[in-house]
Amino acid sequence: MARIYRHHMTTTSGGNLSIRDPEGGMWITPSRVDKGALTPRDMVRVFADETSAGLHPPSSEYPFHREIYRRRPDIKAIVHAHPGALVAFSICRILPDTRVQSHAHAVCGKLAFAPYACPGTQELGDNIAAAFATGADCVLLENHGVVIGGVDLQDAFQRFETLEFVAQTLVRAHQLGEVRVLSPEALDTHTVPEYRDAEFPSINNHEKALRSDLCRFLHRAYEQRLLISTAGAFSARLGAKEFLITPRRRDRLEVEPAALVRMGDGTKSANQSPSRAARLHERIYALHPDIGVIINAQPLHASAFCMTPAAFNSHTIPESALVLRNVPKLPFLRLVEDADEIARQISLNKVPVVLIANEGAVVVGRTFLEAFDRLEVLEATAEAIILAQPLGPLVPMPASAIAELHRVFDPA
Repeated sequence: MARIYRHHMTTTSGGNLSIRDPEGGMWITPSRVDKGALTPRDMVRVFADETSAGLHPPSSEYPFHREIYRRRPDIKAIVHAHPGALVAFSICRILPDTRVQSHAHAVCGKLAFAPYACPGTQELGDNIAAAFATGADCVLLENHGVVIGGVDLQDAFQRFETLEFVAQTLVRAHQLGEVRVLSPEALDTHTVPEYRDAEFPSINNHEKALRSDLCRFLHRAYEQRLLISTAGAFSARLGAKEFLITPRRRDRLEVEPAALVRMGDGTKSANQSPSRAARLHERIYALHPDIGVIINAQPLHASAFCMTPAAFNSHTIPESALVLRNVPKLPFLRLVEDADEIARQISLNKVPVVLIANEGAVVVGRTFLEAFDRLEVLEATAEAIILAQPLGPLVPMPASAIAELHRVFDPA
């Protein structure tokens, strides 16, 4: 709940979470307690006979949690909140189309609507439970918010965060033009590259520092909302054929140095699973020995450009033109099957950033700071362009100004 509140996905009075109790009851957030100041002591236990124990009464929306658990025994945790974009969809009675990205489509699962009823009533509980009974994983409540179930609280949260990311991105994308969705074939392809287990030498001080820096920038990217808990990969070169990369299916905010996967010439550190993007990173490092850091990410505003035909123009302000150079938008390419093609499109000095349709951004640099700065500038530029849409036509910097910038700042 602290993370949901911190990232503006609920309000002081809105939303509630619960976890199914193995004994037939549940633990649930309390009623009328500031969501931004909750502590573990505030949580309420509701027993199977509907009596409760705790410092506060259970959430007033306890009835729909109870009904969902009754109808869906596979669900063990529930997230309910009122994030801005999903509320926007709920008051327009439209379901977000997760087909804009294969990862989001896979994570979010089936979506459904529940008819409006007064909060806290049995009628609302029945409406929501009936929607979940159809097999839905995410249920939008008409003129209210969203309820999402999962096998545990992390699963439910990640599904919730991913769906709100999709909704937020779609709102931006609709300002740019027609939104493009992926074909069923593209959505169904989730190839995971295979690597042999290997025993690597003991970690030296250089690798320790690299692991620490990678996690620091990864966590910073999450807090800056440049990626979400379920998507994005960071890597750093260790040697000519070795690099470190983030693990697969791990909450990006909780990745620690020991969890990073060491890769080398078709091998990986034993008993670890690297990101699906490992094949792409491997090919980029092999083709470009001057690149030291690679980031795959889906920043909100930059992703809106990936979901529409709109061109991304980096010639907006001097910082964008110098840091990003030109940013080509590639057609939809898969991170595994099309790794070689993506790697050939990138270069450290001329094309350090590419956008991939319905996928996201790939950013490279010599160092973490250089690559991270490019990612931030990419997202800030994309946001500025989208914010400019209602104001009038975009007026890019003229070619003479771009030439002057390169003459002054890139004299070599």
